[in-house]
Amino acid sequence: MKVLVTGGTSGLGLAMASALATAGATVALTGRSGRHASSVAAKLPGAVGIELDVRDESSVAKAVDQAWSRLGAIDMLVNNAGIGMRTVNPRFMTHPQGFWEVPASSFRAVIETNLTGYFLVAREVTPRMLAAGGGRIVNISINESTMHRAGFVPYGPSRAGSEALSRIMAADLRYTDVTVNLLLPGGPTVTGMLPRDAVPEGRELLEPAVMGPPIVWLASDDAADVHDERIVAAEFERWLRDRNDRR
Repeated sequence: MKVLVTGGTSGLGLAMASALATAGATVALTGRSGRHASSVAAKLPGAVGIELDVRDESSVAKAVDQAWSRLGAIDMLVNNAGIGMRTVNPRFMTHPQGFWEVPASSFRAVIETNLTGYFLVAREVTPRMLAAGGGRIVNISINESTMHRAGFVPYGPSRAGSEALSRIMAADLRYTDVTVNLLLPGGPTVTGMLPRDAVPEGRELLEPAVMGPPIVWLASDDAADVHDERIVAAEFERWLRDRNDRR
């Protein structure tokens, strides 16, 4: 399995890239700094690092072309690159801002990264997958509660939009050999977007490694026919057991 993971230099992206590489997949991980992406990739077996700014069409086209060339194909795209509320309001957990206080430039930056970025990368990869006879797209999402939580403009709307985009992508590709699924941690996670000290006392955080088992499974032969599912990583074992019981 040859996998492209966007935003793979840290957090959830790095956890998924690491799990996939350890399981035997050939991984290309991306970051806005090509040098940093290559440095991170060098620590994973067989991985390569590629520069990618998901907001920029020319950068997306160049990165996908490089990934396809260096891997020999892209069997799976993991759309993960994103920025969080800290870029808009560093104290968003303790001092939330009303939507009317959010600068328009900050709103655009988050939407362009978290929503438009998913669209641009998937738009570039999908025709190649269709021509190659198939592929898999996994879009990373969040809990629905975050999508309508006070003080979470523009992060909540950006992820709600990317989830709607994913469902439409799945509908558009339903009768093809390209599958589309959603994967989310299932709770607040220890990443650069949400450090431990930003979480109220008593609230437990998930480790990024929670994304490992489901993303490895989604890359496996067992998941070849899985399409338009919303998988919660923290509940993955139960979800998989229930799915197997229904078959």
